Amino acid sequence: MIEVSGISKRYGERLAVDDLSFTVRPGVITGFLGPNGAGKSTTMRLILGLDAPSSGSALINGKPYRELRSPLHEVGAMLEARAIHTGRSGYNHLLALAQTQGIPRKRVDEVIDMVGLQSVARKRVGGFSLGMGQRLGVAAALLGDPKTVILDEPANGLDPEGIRWIRNLLKGLAADGKTVFLSSHLMSEMEQTAEQLIVIGKGRLIADTSVAAFVAQASSGAPVRVRSPDGAALSAALIGAGARVRTEEDGAIGVQGLTIEQVGELAAAERLVLHELTPVQLSLEDAFMSITKDSVEYQQA
Repeated sequence: MIEVSGISKRYGERLAVDDLSFTVRPGVITGFLGPNGAGKSTTMRLILGLDAPSSGSALINGKPYRELRSPLHEVGAMLEARAIHTGRSGYNHLLALAQTQGIPRKRVDEVIDMVGLQSVARKRVGGFSLGMGQRLGVAAALLGDPKTVILDEPANGLDPEGIRWIRNLLKGLAADGKTVFLSSHLMSEMEQTAEQLIVIGKGRLIADTSVAAFVAQASSGAPVRVRSPDGAALSAALIGAGARVRTEEDGAIGVQGLTIEQVGELAAAERLVLHELTPVQLSLEDAFMSITKDSVEYQQA
């Protein structure tokens, strides 16, 4: 379990993280989202003891990272997959890490098999592709069979097969009762992988909820899609009721400003036949863009 309580981090005049509190629980995959500059990387560094907070605390399994007796057995992390001595082989990189914590050689072989690097494990890391480097970073995070796994952009550089592999791997870890905390800018992948979300903007908490609830919140004002054999009369009635309407390419009408119930009741009152009446469900990407629009540091002109 990860417990972040009132944590803040200031770099000179800049407040990168502002009184942030949340809990990441075992047995579920928790996604960590936010626009560029939101403070995600800083928060992860604070959790892992790589930076000291200006105030507040971050605990892993009830302790600050620095107090963990066997860190690799408690928490596995990948913040920068390419932060590796490029002259070493992948195998020797993992072996060196293992020897610092008394982890046997057979575990090195196990994680190499787990991430699919058997054929290149003895090659120098400097010649690895981006995807191979990502797999090696995940292997290092899993080396001590930790209770908690923290990954920053684990799908970065992976091909479609690799993305499916990391998704299934993370789901398996959560199913085993481990705490899984990951950040990613790949919204479509996060939508398929995560169950819970921590969303921050400008260093502050925006949402701490399930993926489904986050999307539903953003979708509350989303358009309604309706089709009728008498579209002109329906459009006129909707406009008369104060709605904004748009005719889609297939003849359906997109309605904003009225709920789905109000559209249905209006059609019934006007005795208009409906062939379709559905809410427009937003994607996680749409929901994220809608809810974080006021927290974006860099905006297109």
